[in-house]
Amino acid sequence: MYPRPIPQTAVGLRRAYMVLVIAILVLWLAPLFAILLTSARSTSDIAAGNLWGWPTQFGLIDNYVGVFTQTPMARFFANSLLITVPAVVFVLALSTLAGFVLSKYPFRGSMLVFAIFIGGNFLPAQIMMIPVRDLMVRLGLYDTTWALIVFHTAFQTGFATLFMRNFIAALPKELFEAARAEGASPTQILIHVVLPLVRPALAALAILLFTFIWNDYFWAVVLTLSDTVKPVTAGLANLRGQYVSAWNVISAATVIVAVPPVAMFFLMQRHFIAGLTMGAVKG
Repeated sequence: MYPRPIPQTAVGLRRAYMVLVIAILVLWLAPLFAILLTSARSTSDIAAGNLWGWPTQFGLIDNYVGVFTQTPMARFFANSLLITVPAVVFVLALSTLAGFVLSKYPFRGSMLVFAIFIGGNFLPAQIMMIPVRDLMVRLGLYDTTWALIVFHTAFQTGFATLFMRNFIAALPKELFEAARAEGASPTQILIHVVLPLVRPALAALAILLFTFIWNDYFWAVVLTLSDTVKPVTAGLANLRGQYVSAWNVISAATVIVAVPPVAMFFLMQRHFIAGLTMGAVKG
């Protein structure tokens, strides 16, 4: 099932493996390097057609400042935060509650409910485009930030519930029996027993949800129309001109758009590791 390690004696094979790994890494990082390099090019460099060579002139500061002075990216950033943060909070709350009930308080039809949560993950997003758009129009939410908040909350809750249900189900049942013996209510068990133990899962899930929602482009185009509510993914597409595009500014905007998910990962990584190592050392 797992690949066998290359023996230390097979020097040629190990060197070939390292060359292959380096080649794949270069190919994977090449687009990112190209975008970073283009974001540092001057406007004259772009006009001269120097899109792939080393920049003859650098306009790093001008390009990154121009993202916020020459384009409405600041508004798009604010819209993405207004969409992503509430959606992540709502999904974490709903999936934790649903996962807690489905794993520790089974009821008649609970497996059917759980199957529906799982089944929703297998639906292609494209087949829901017209029904979801019509629903948002009827609710009066179309072309508002609430349209994306409501959709992402509903769409991501299925996967998040599967994630949280399995994590909570793996917790020792003796903890719950002891809490019930002490007279703790389900709410108290959730707050004082479950939540402290599922912090690693919540941290990992928050990173995934933030990345999924922040980087979503399809539904940002389907459910928004005006620039006042578009998130950064749809806003980036608006930066392209009909005849001429400032690729240096667009590349700088692309780099800036990628910063929040990366920052979110490093921000939550400490809590993630702390949750994993909790209780690993006595005393």
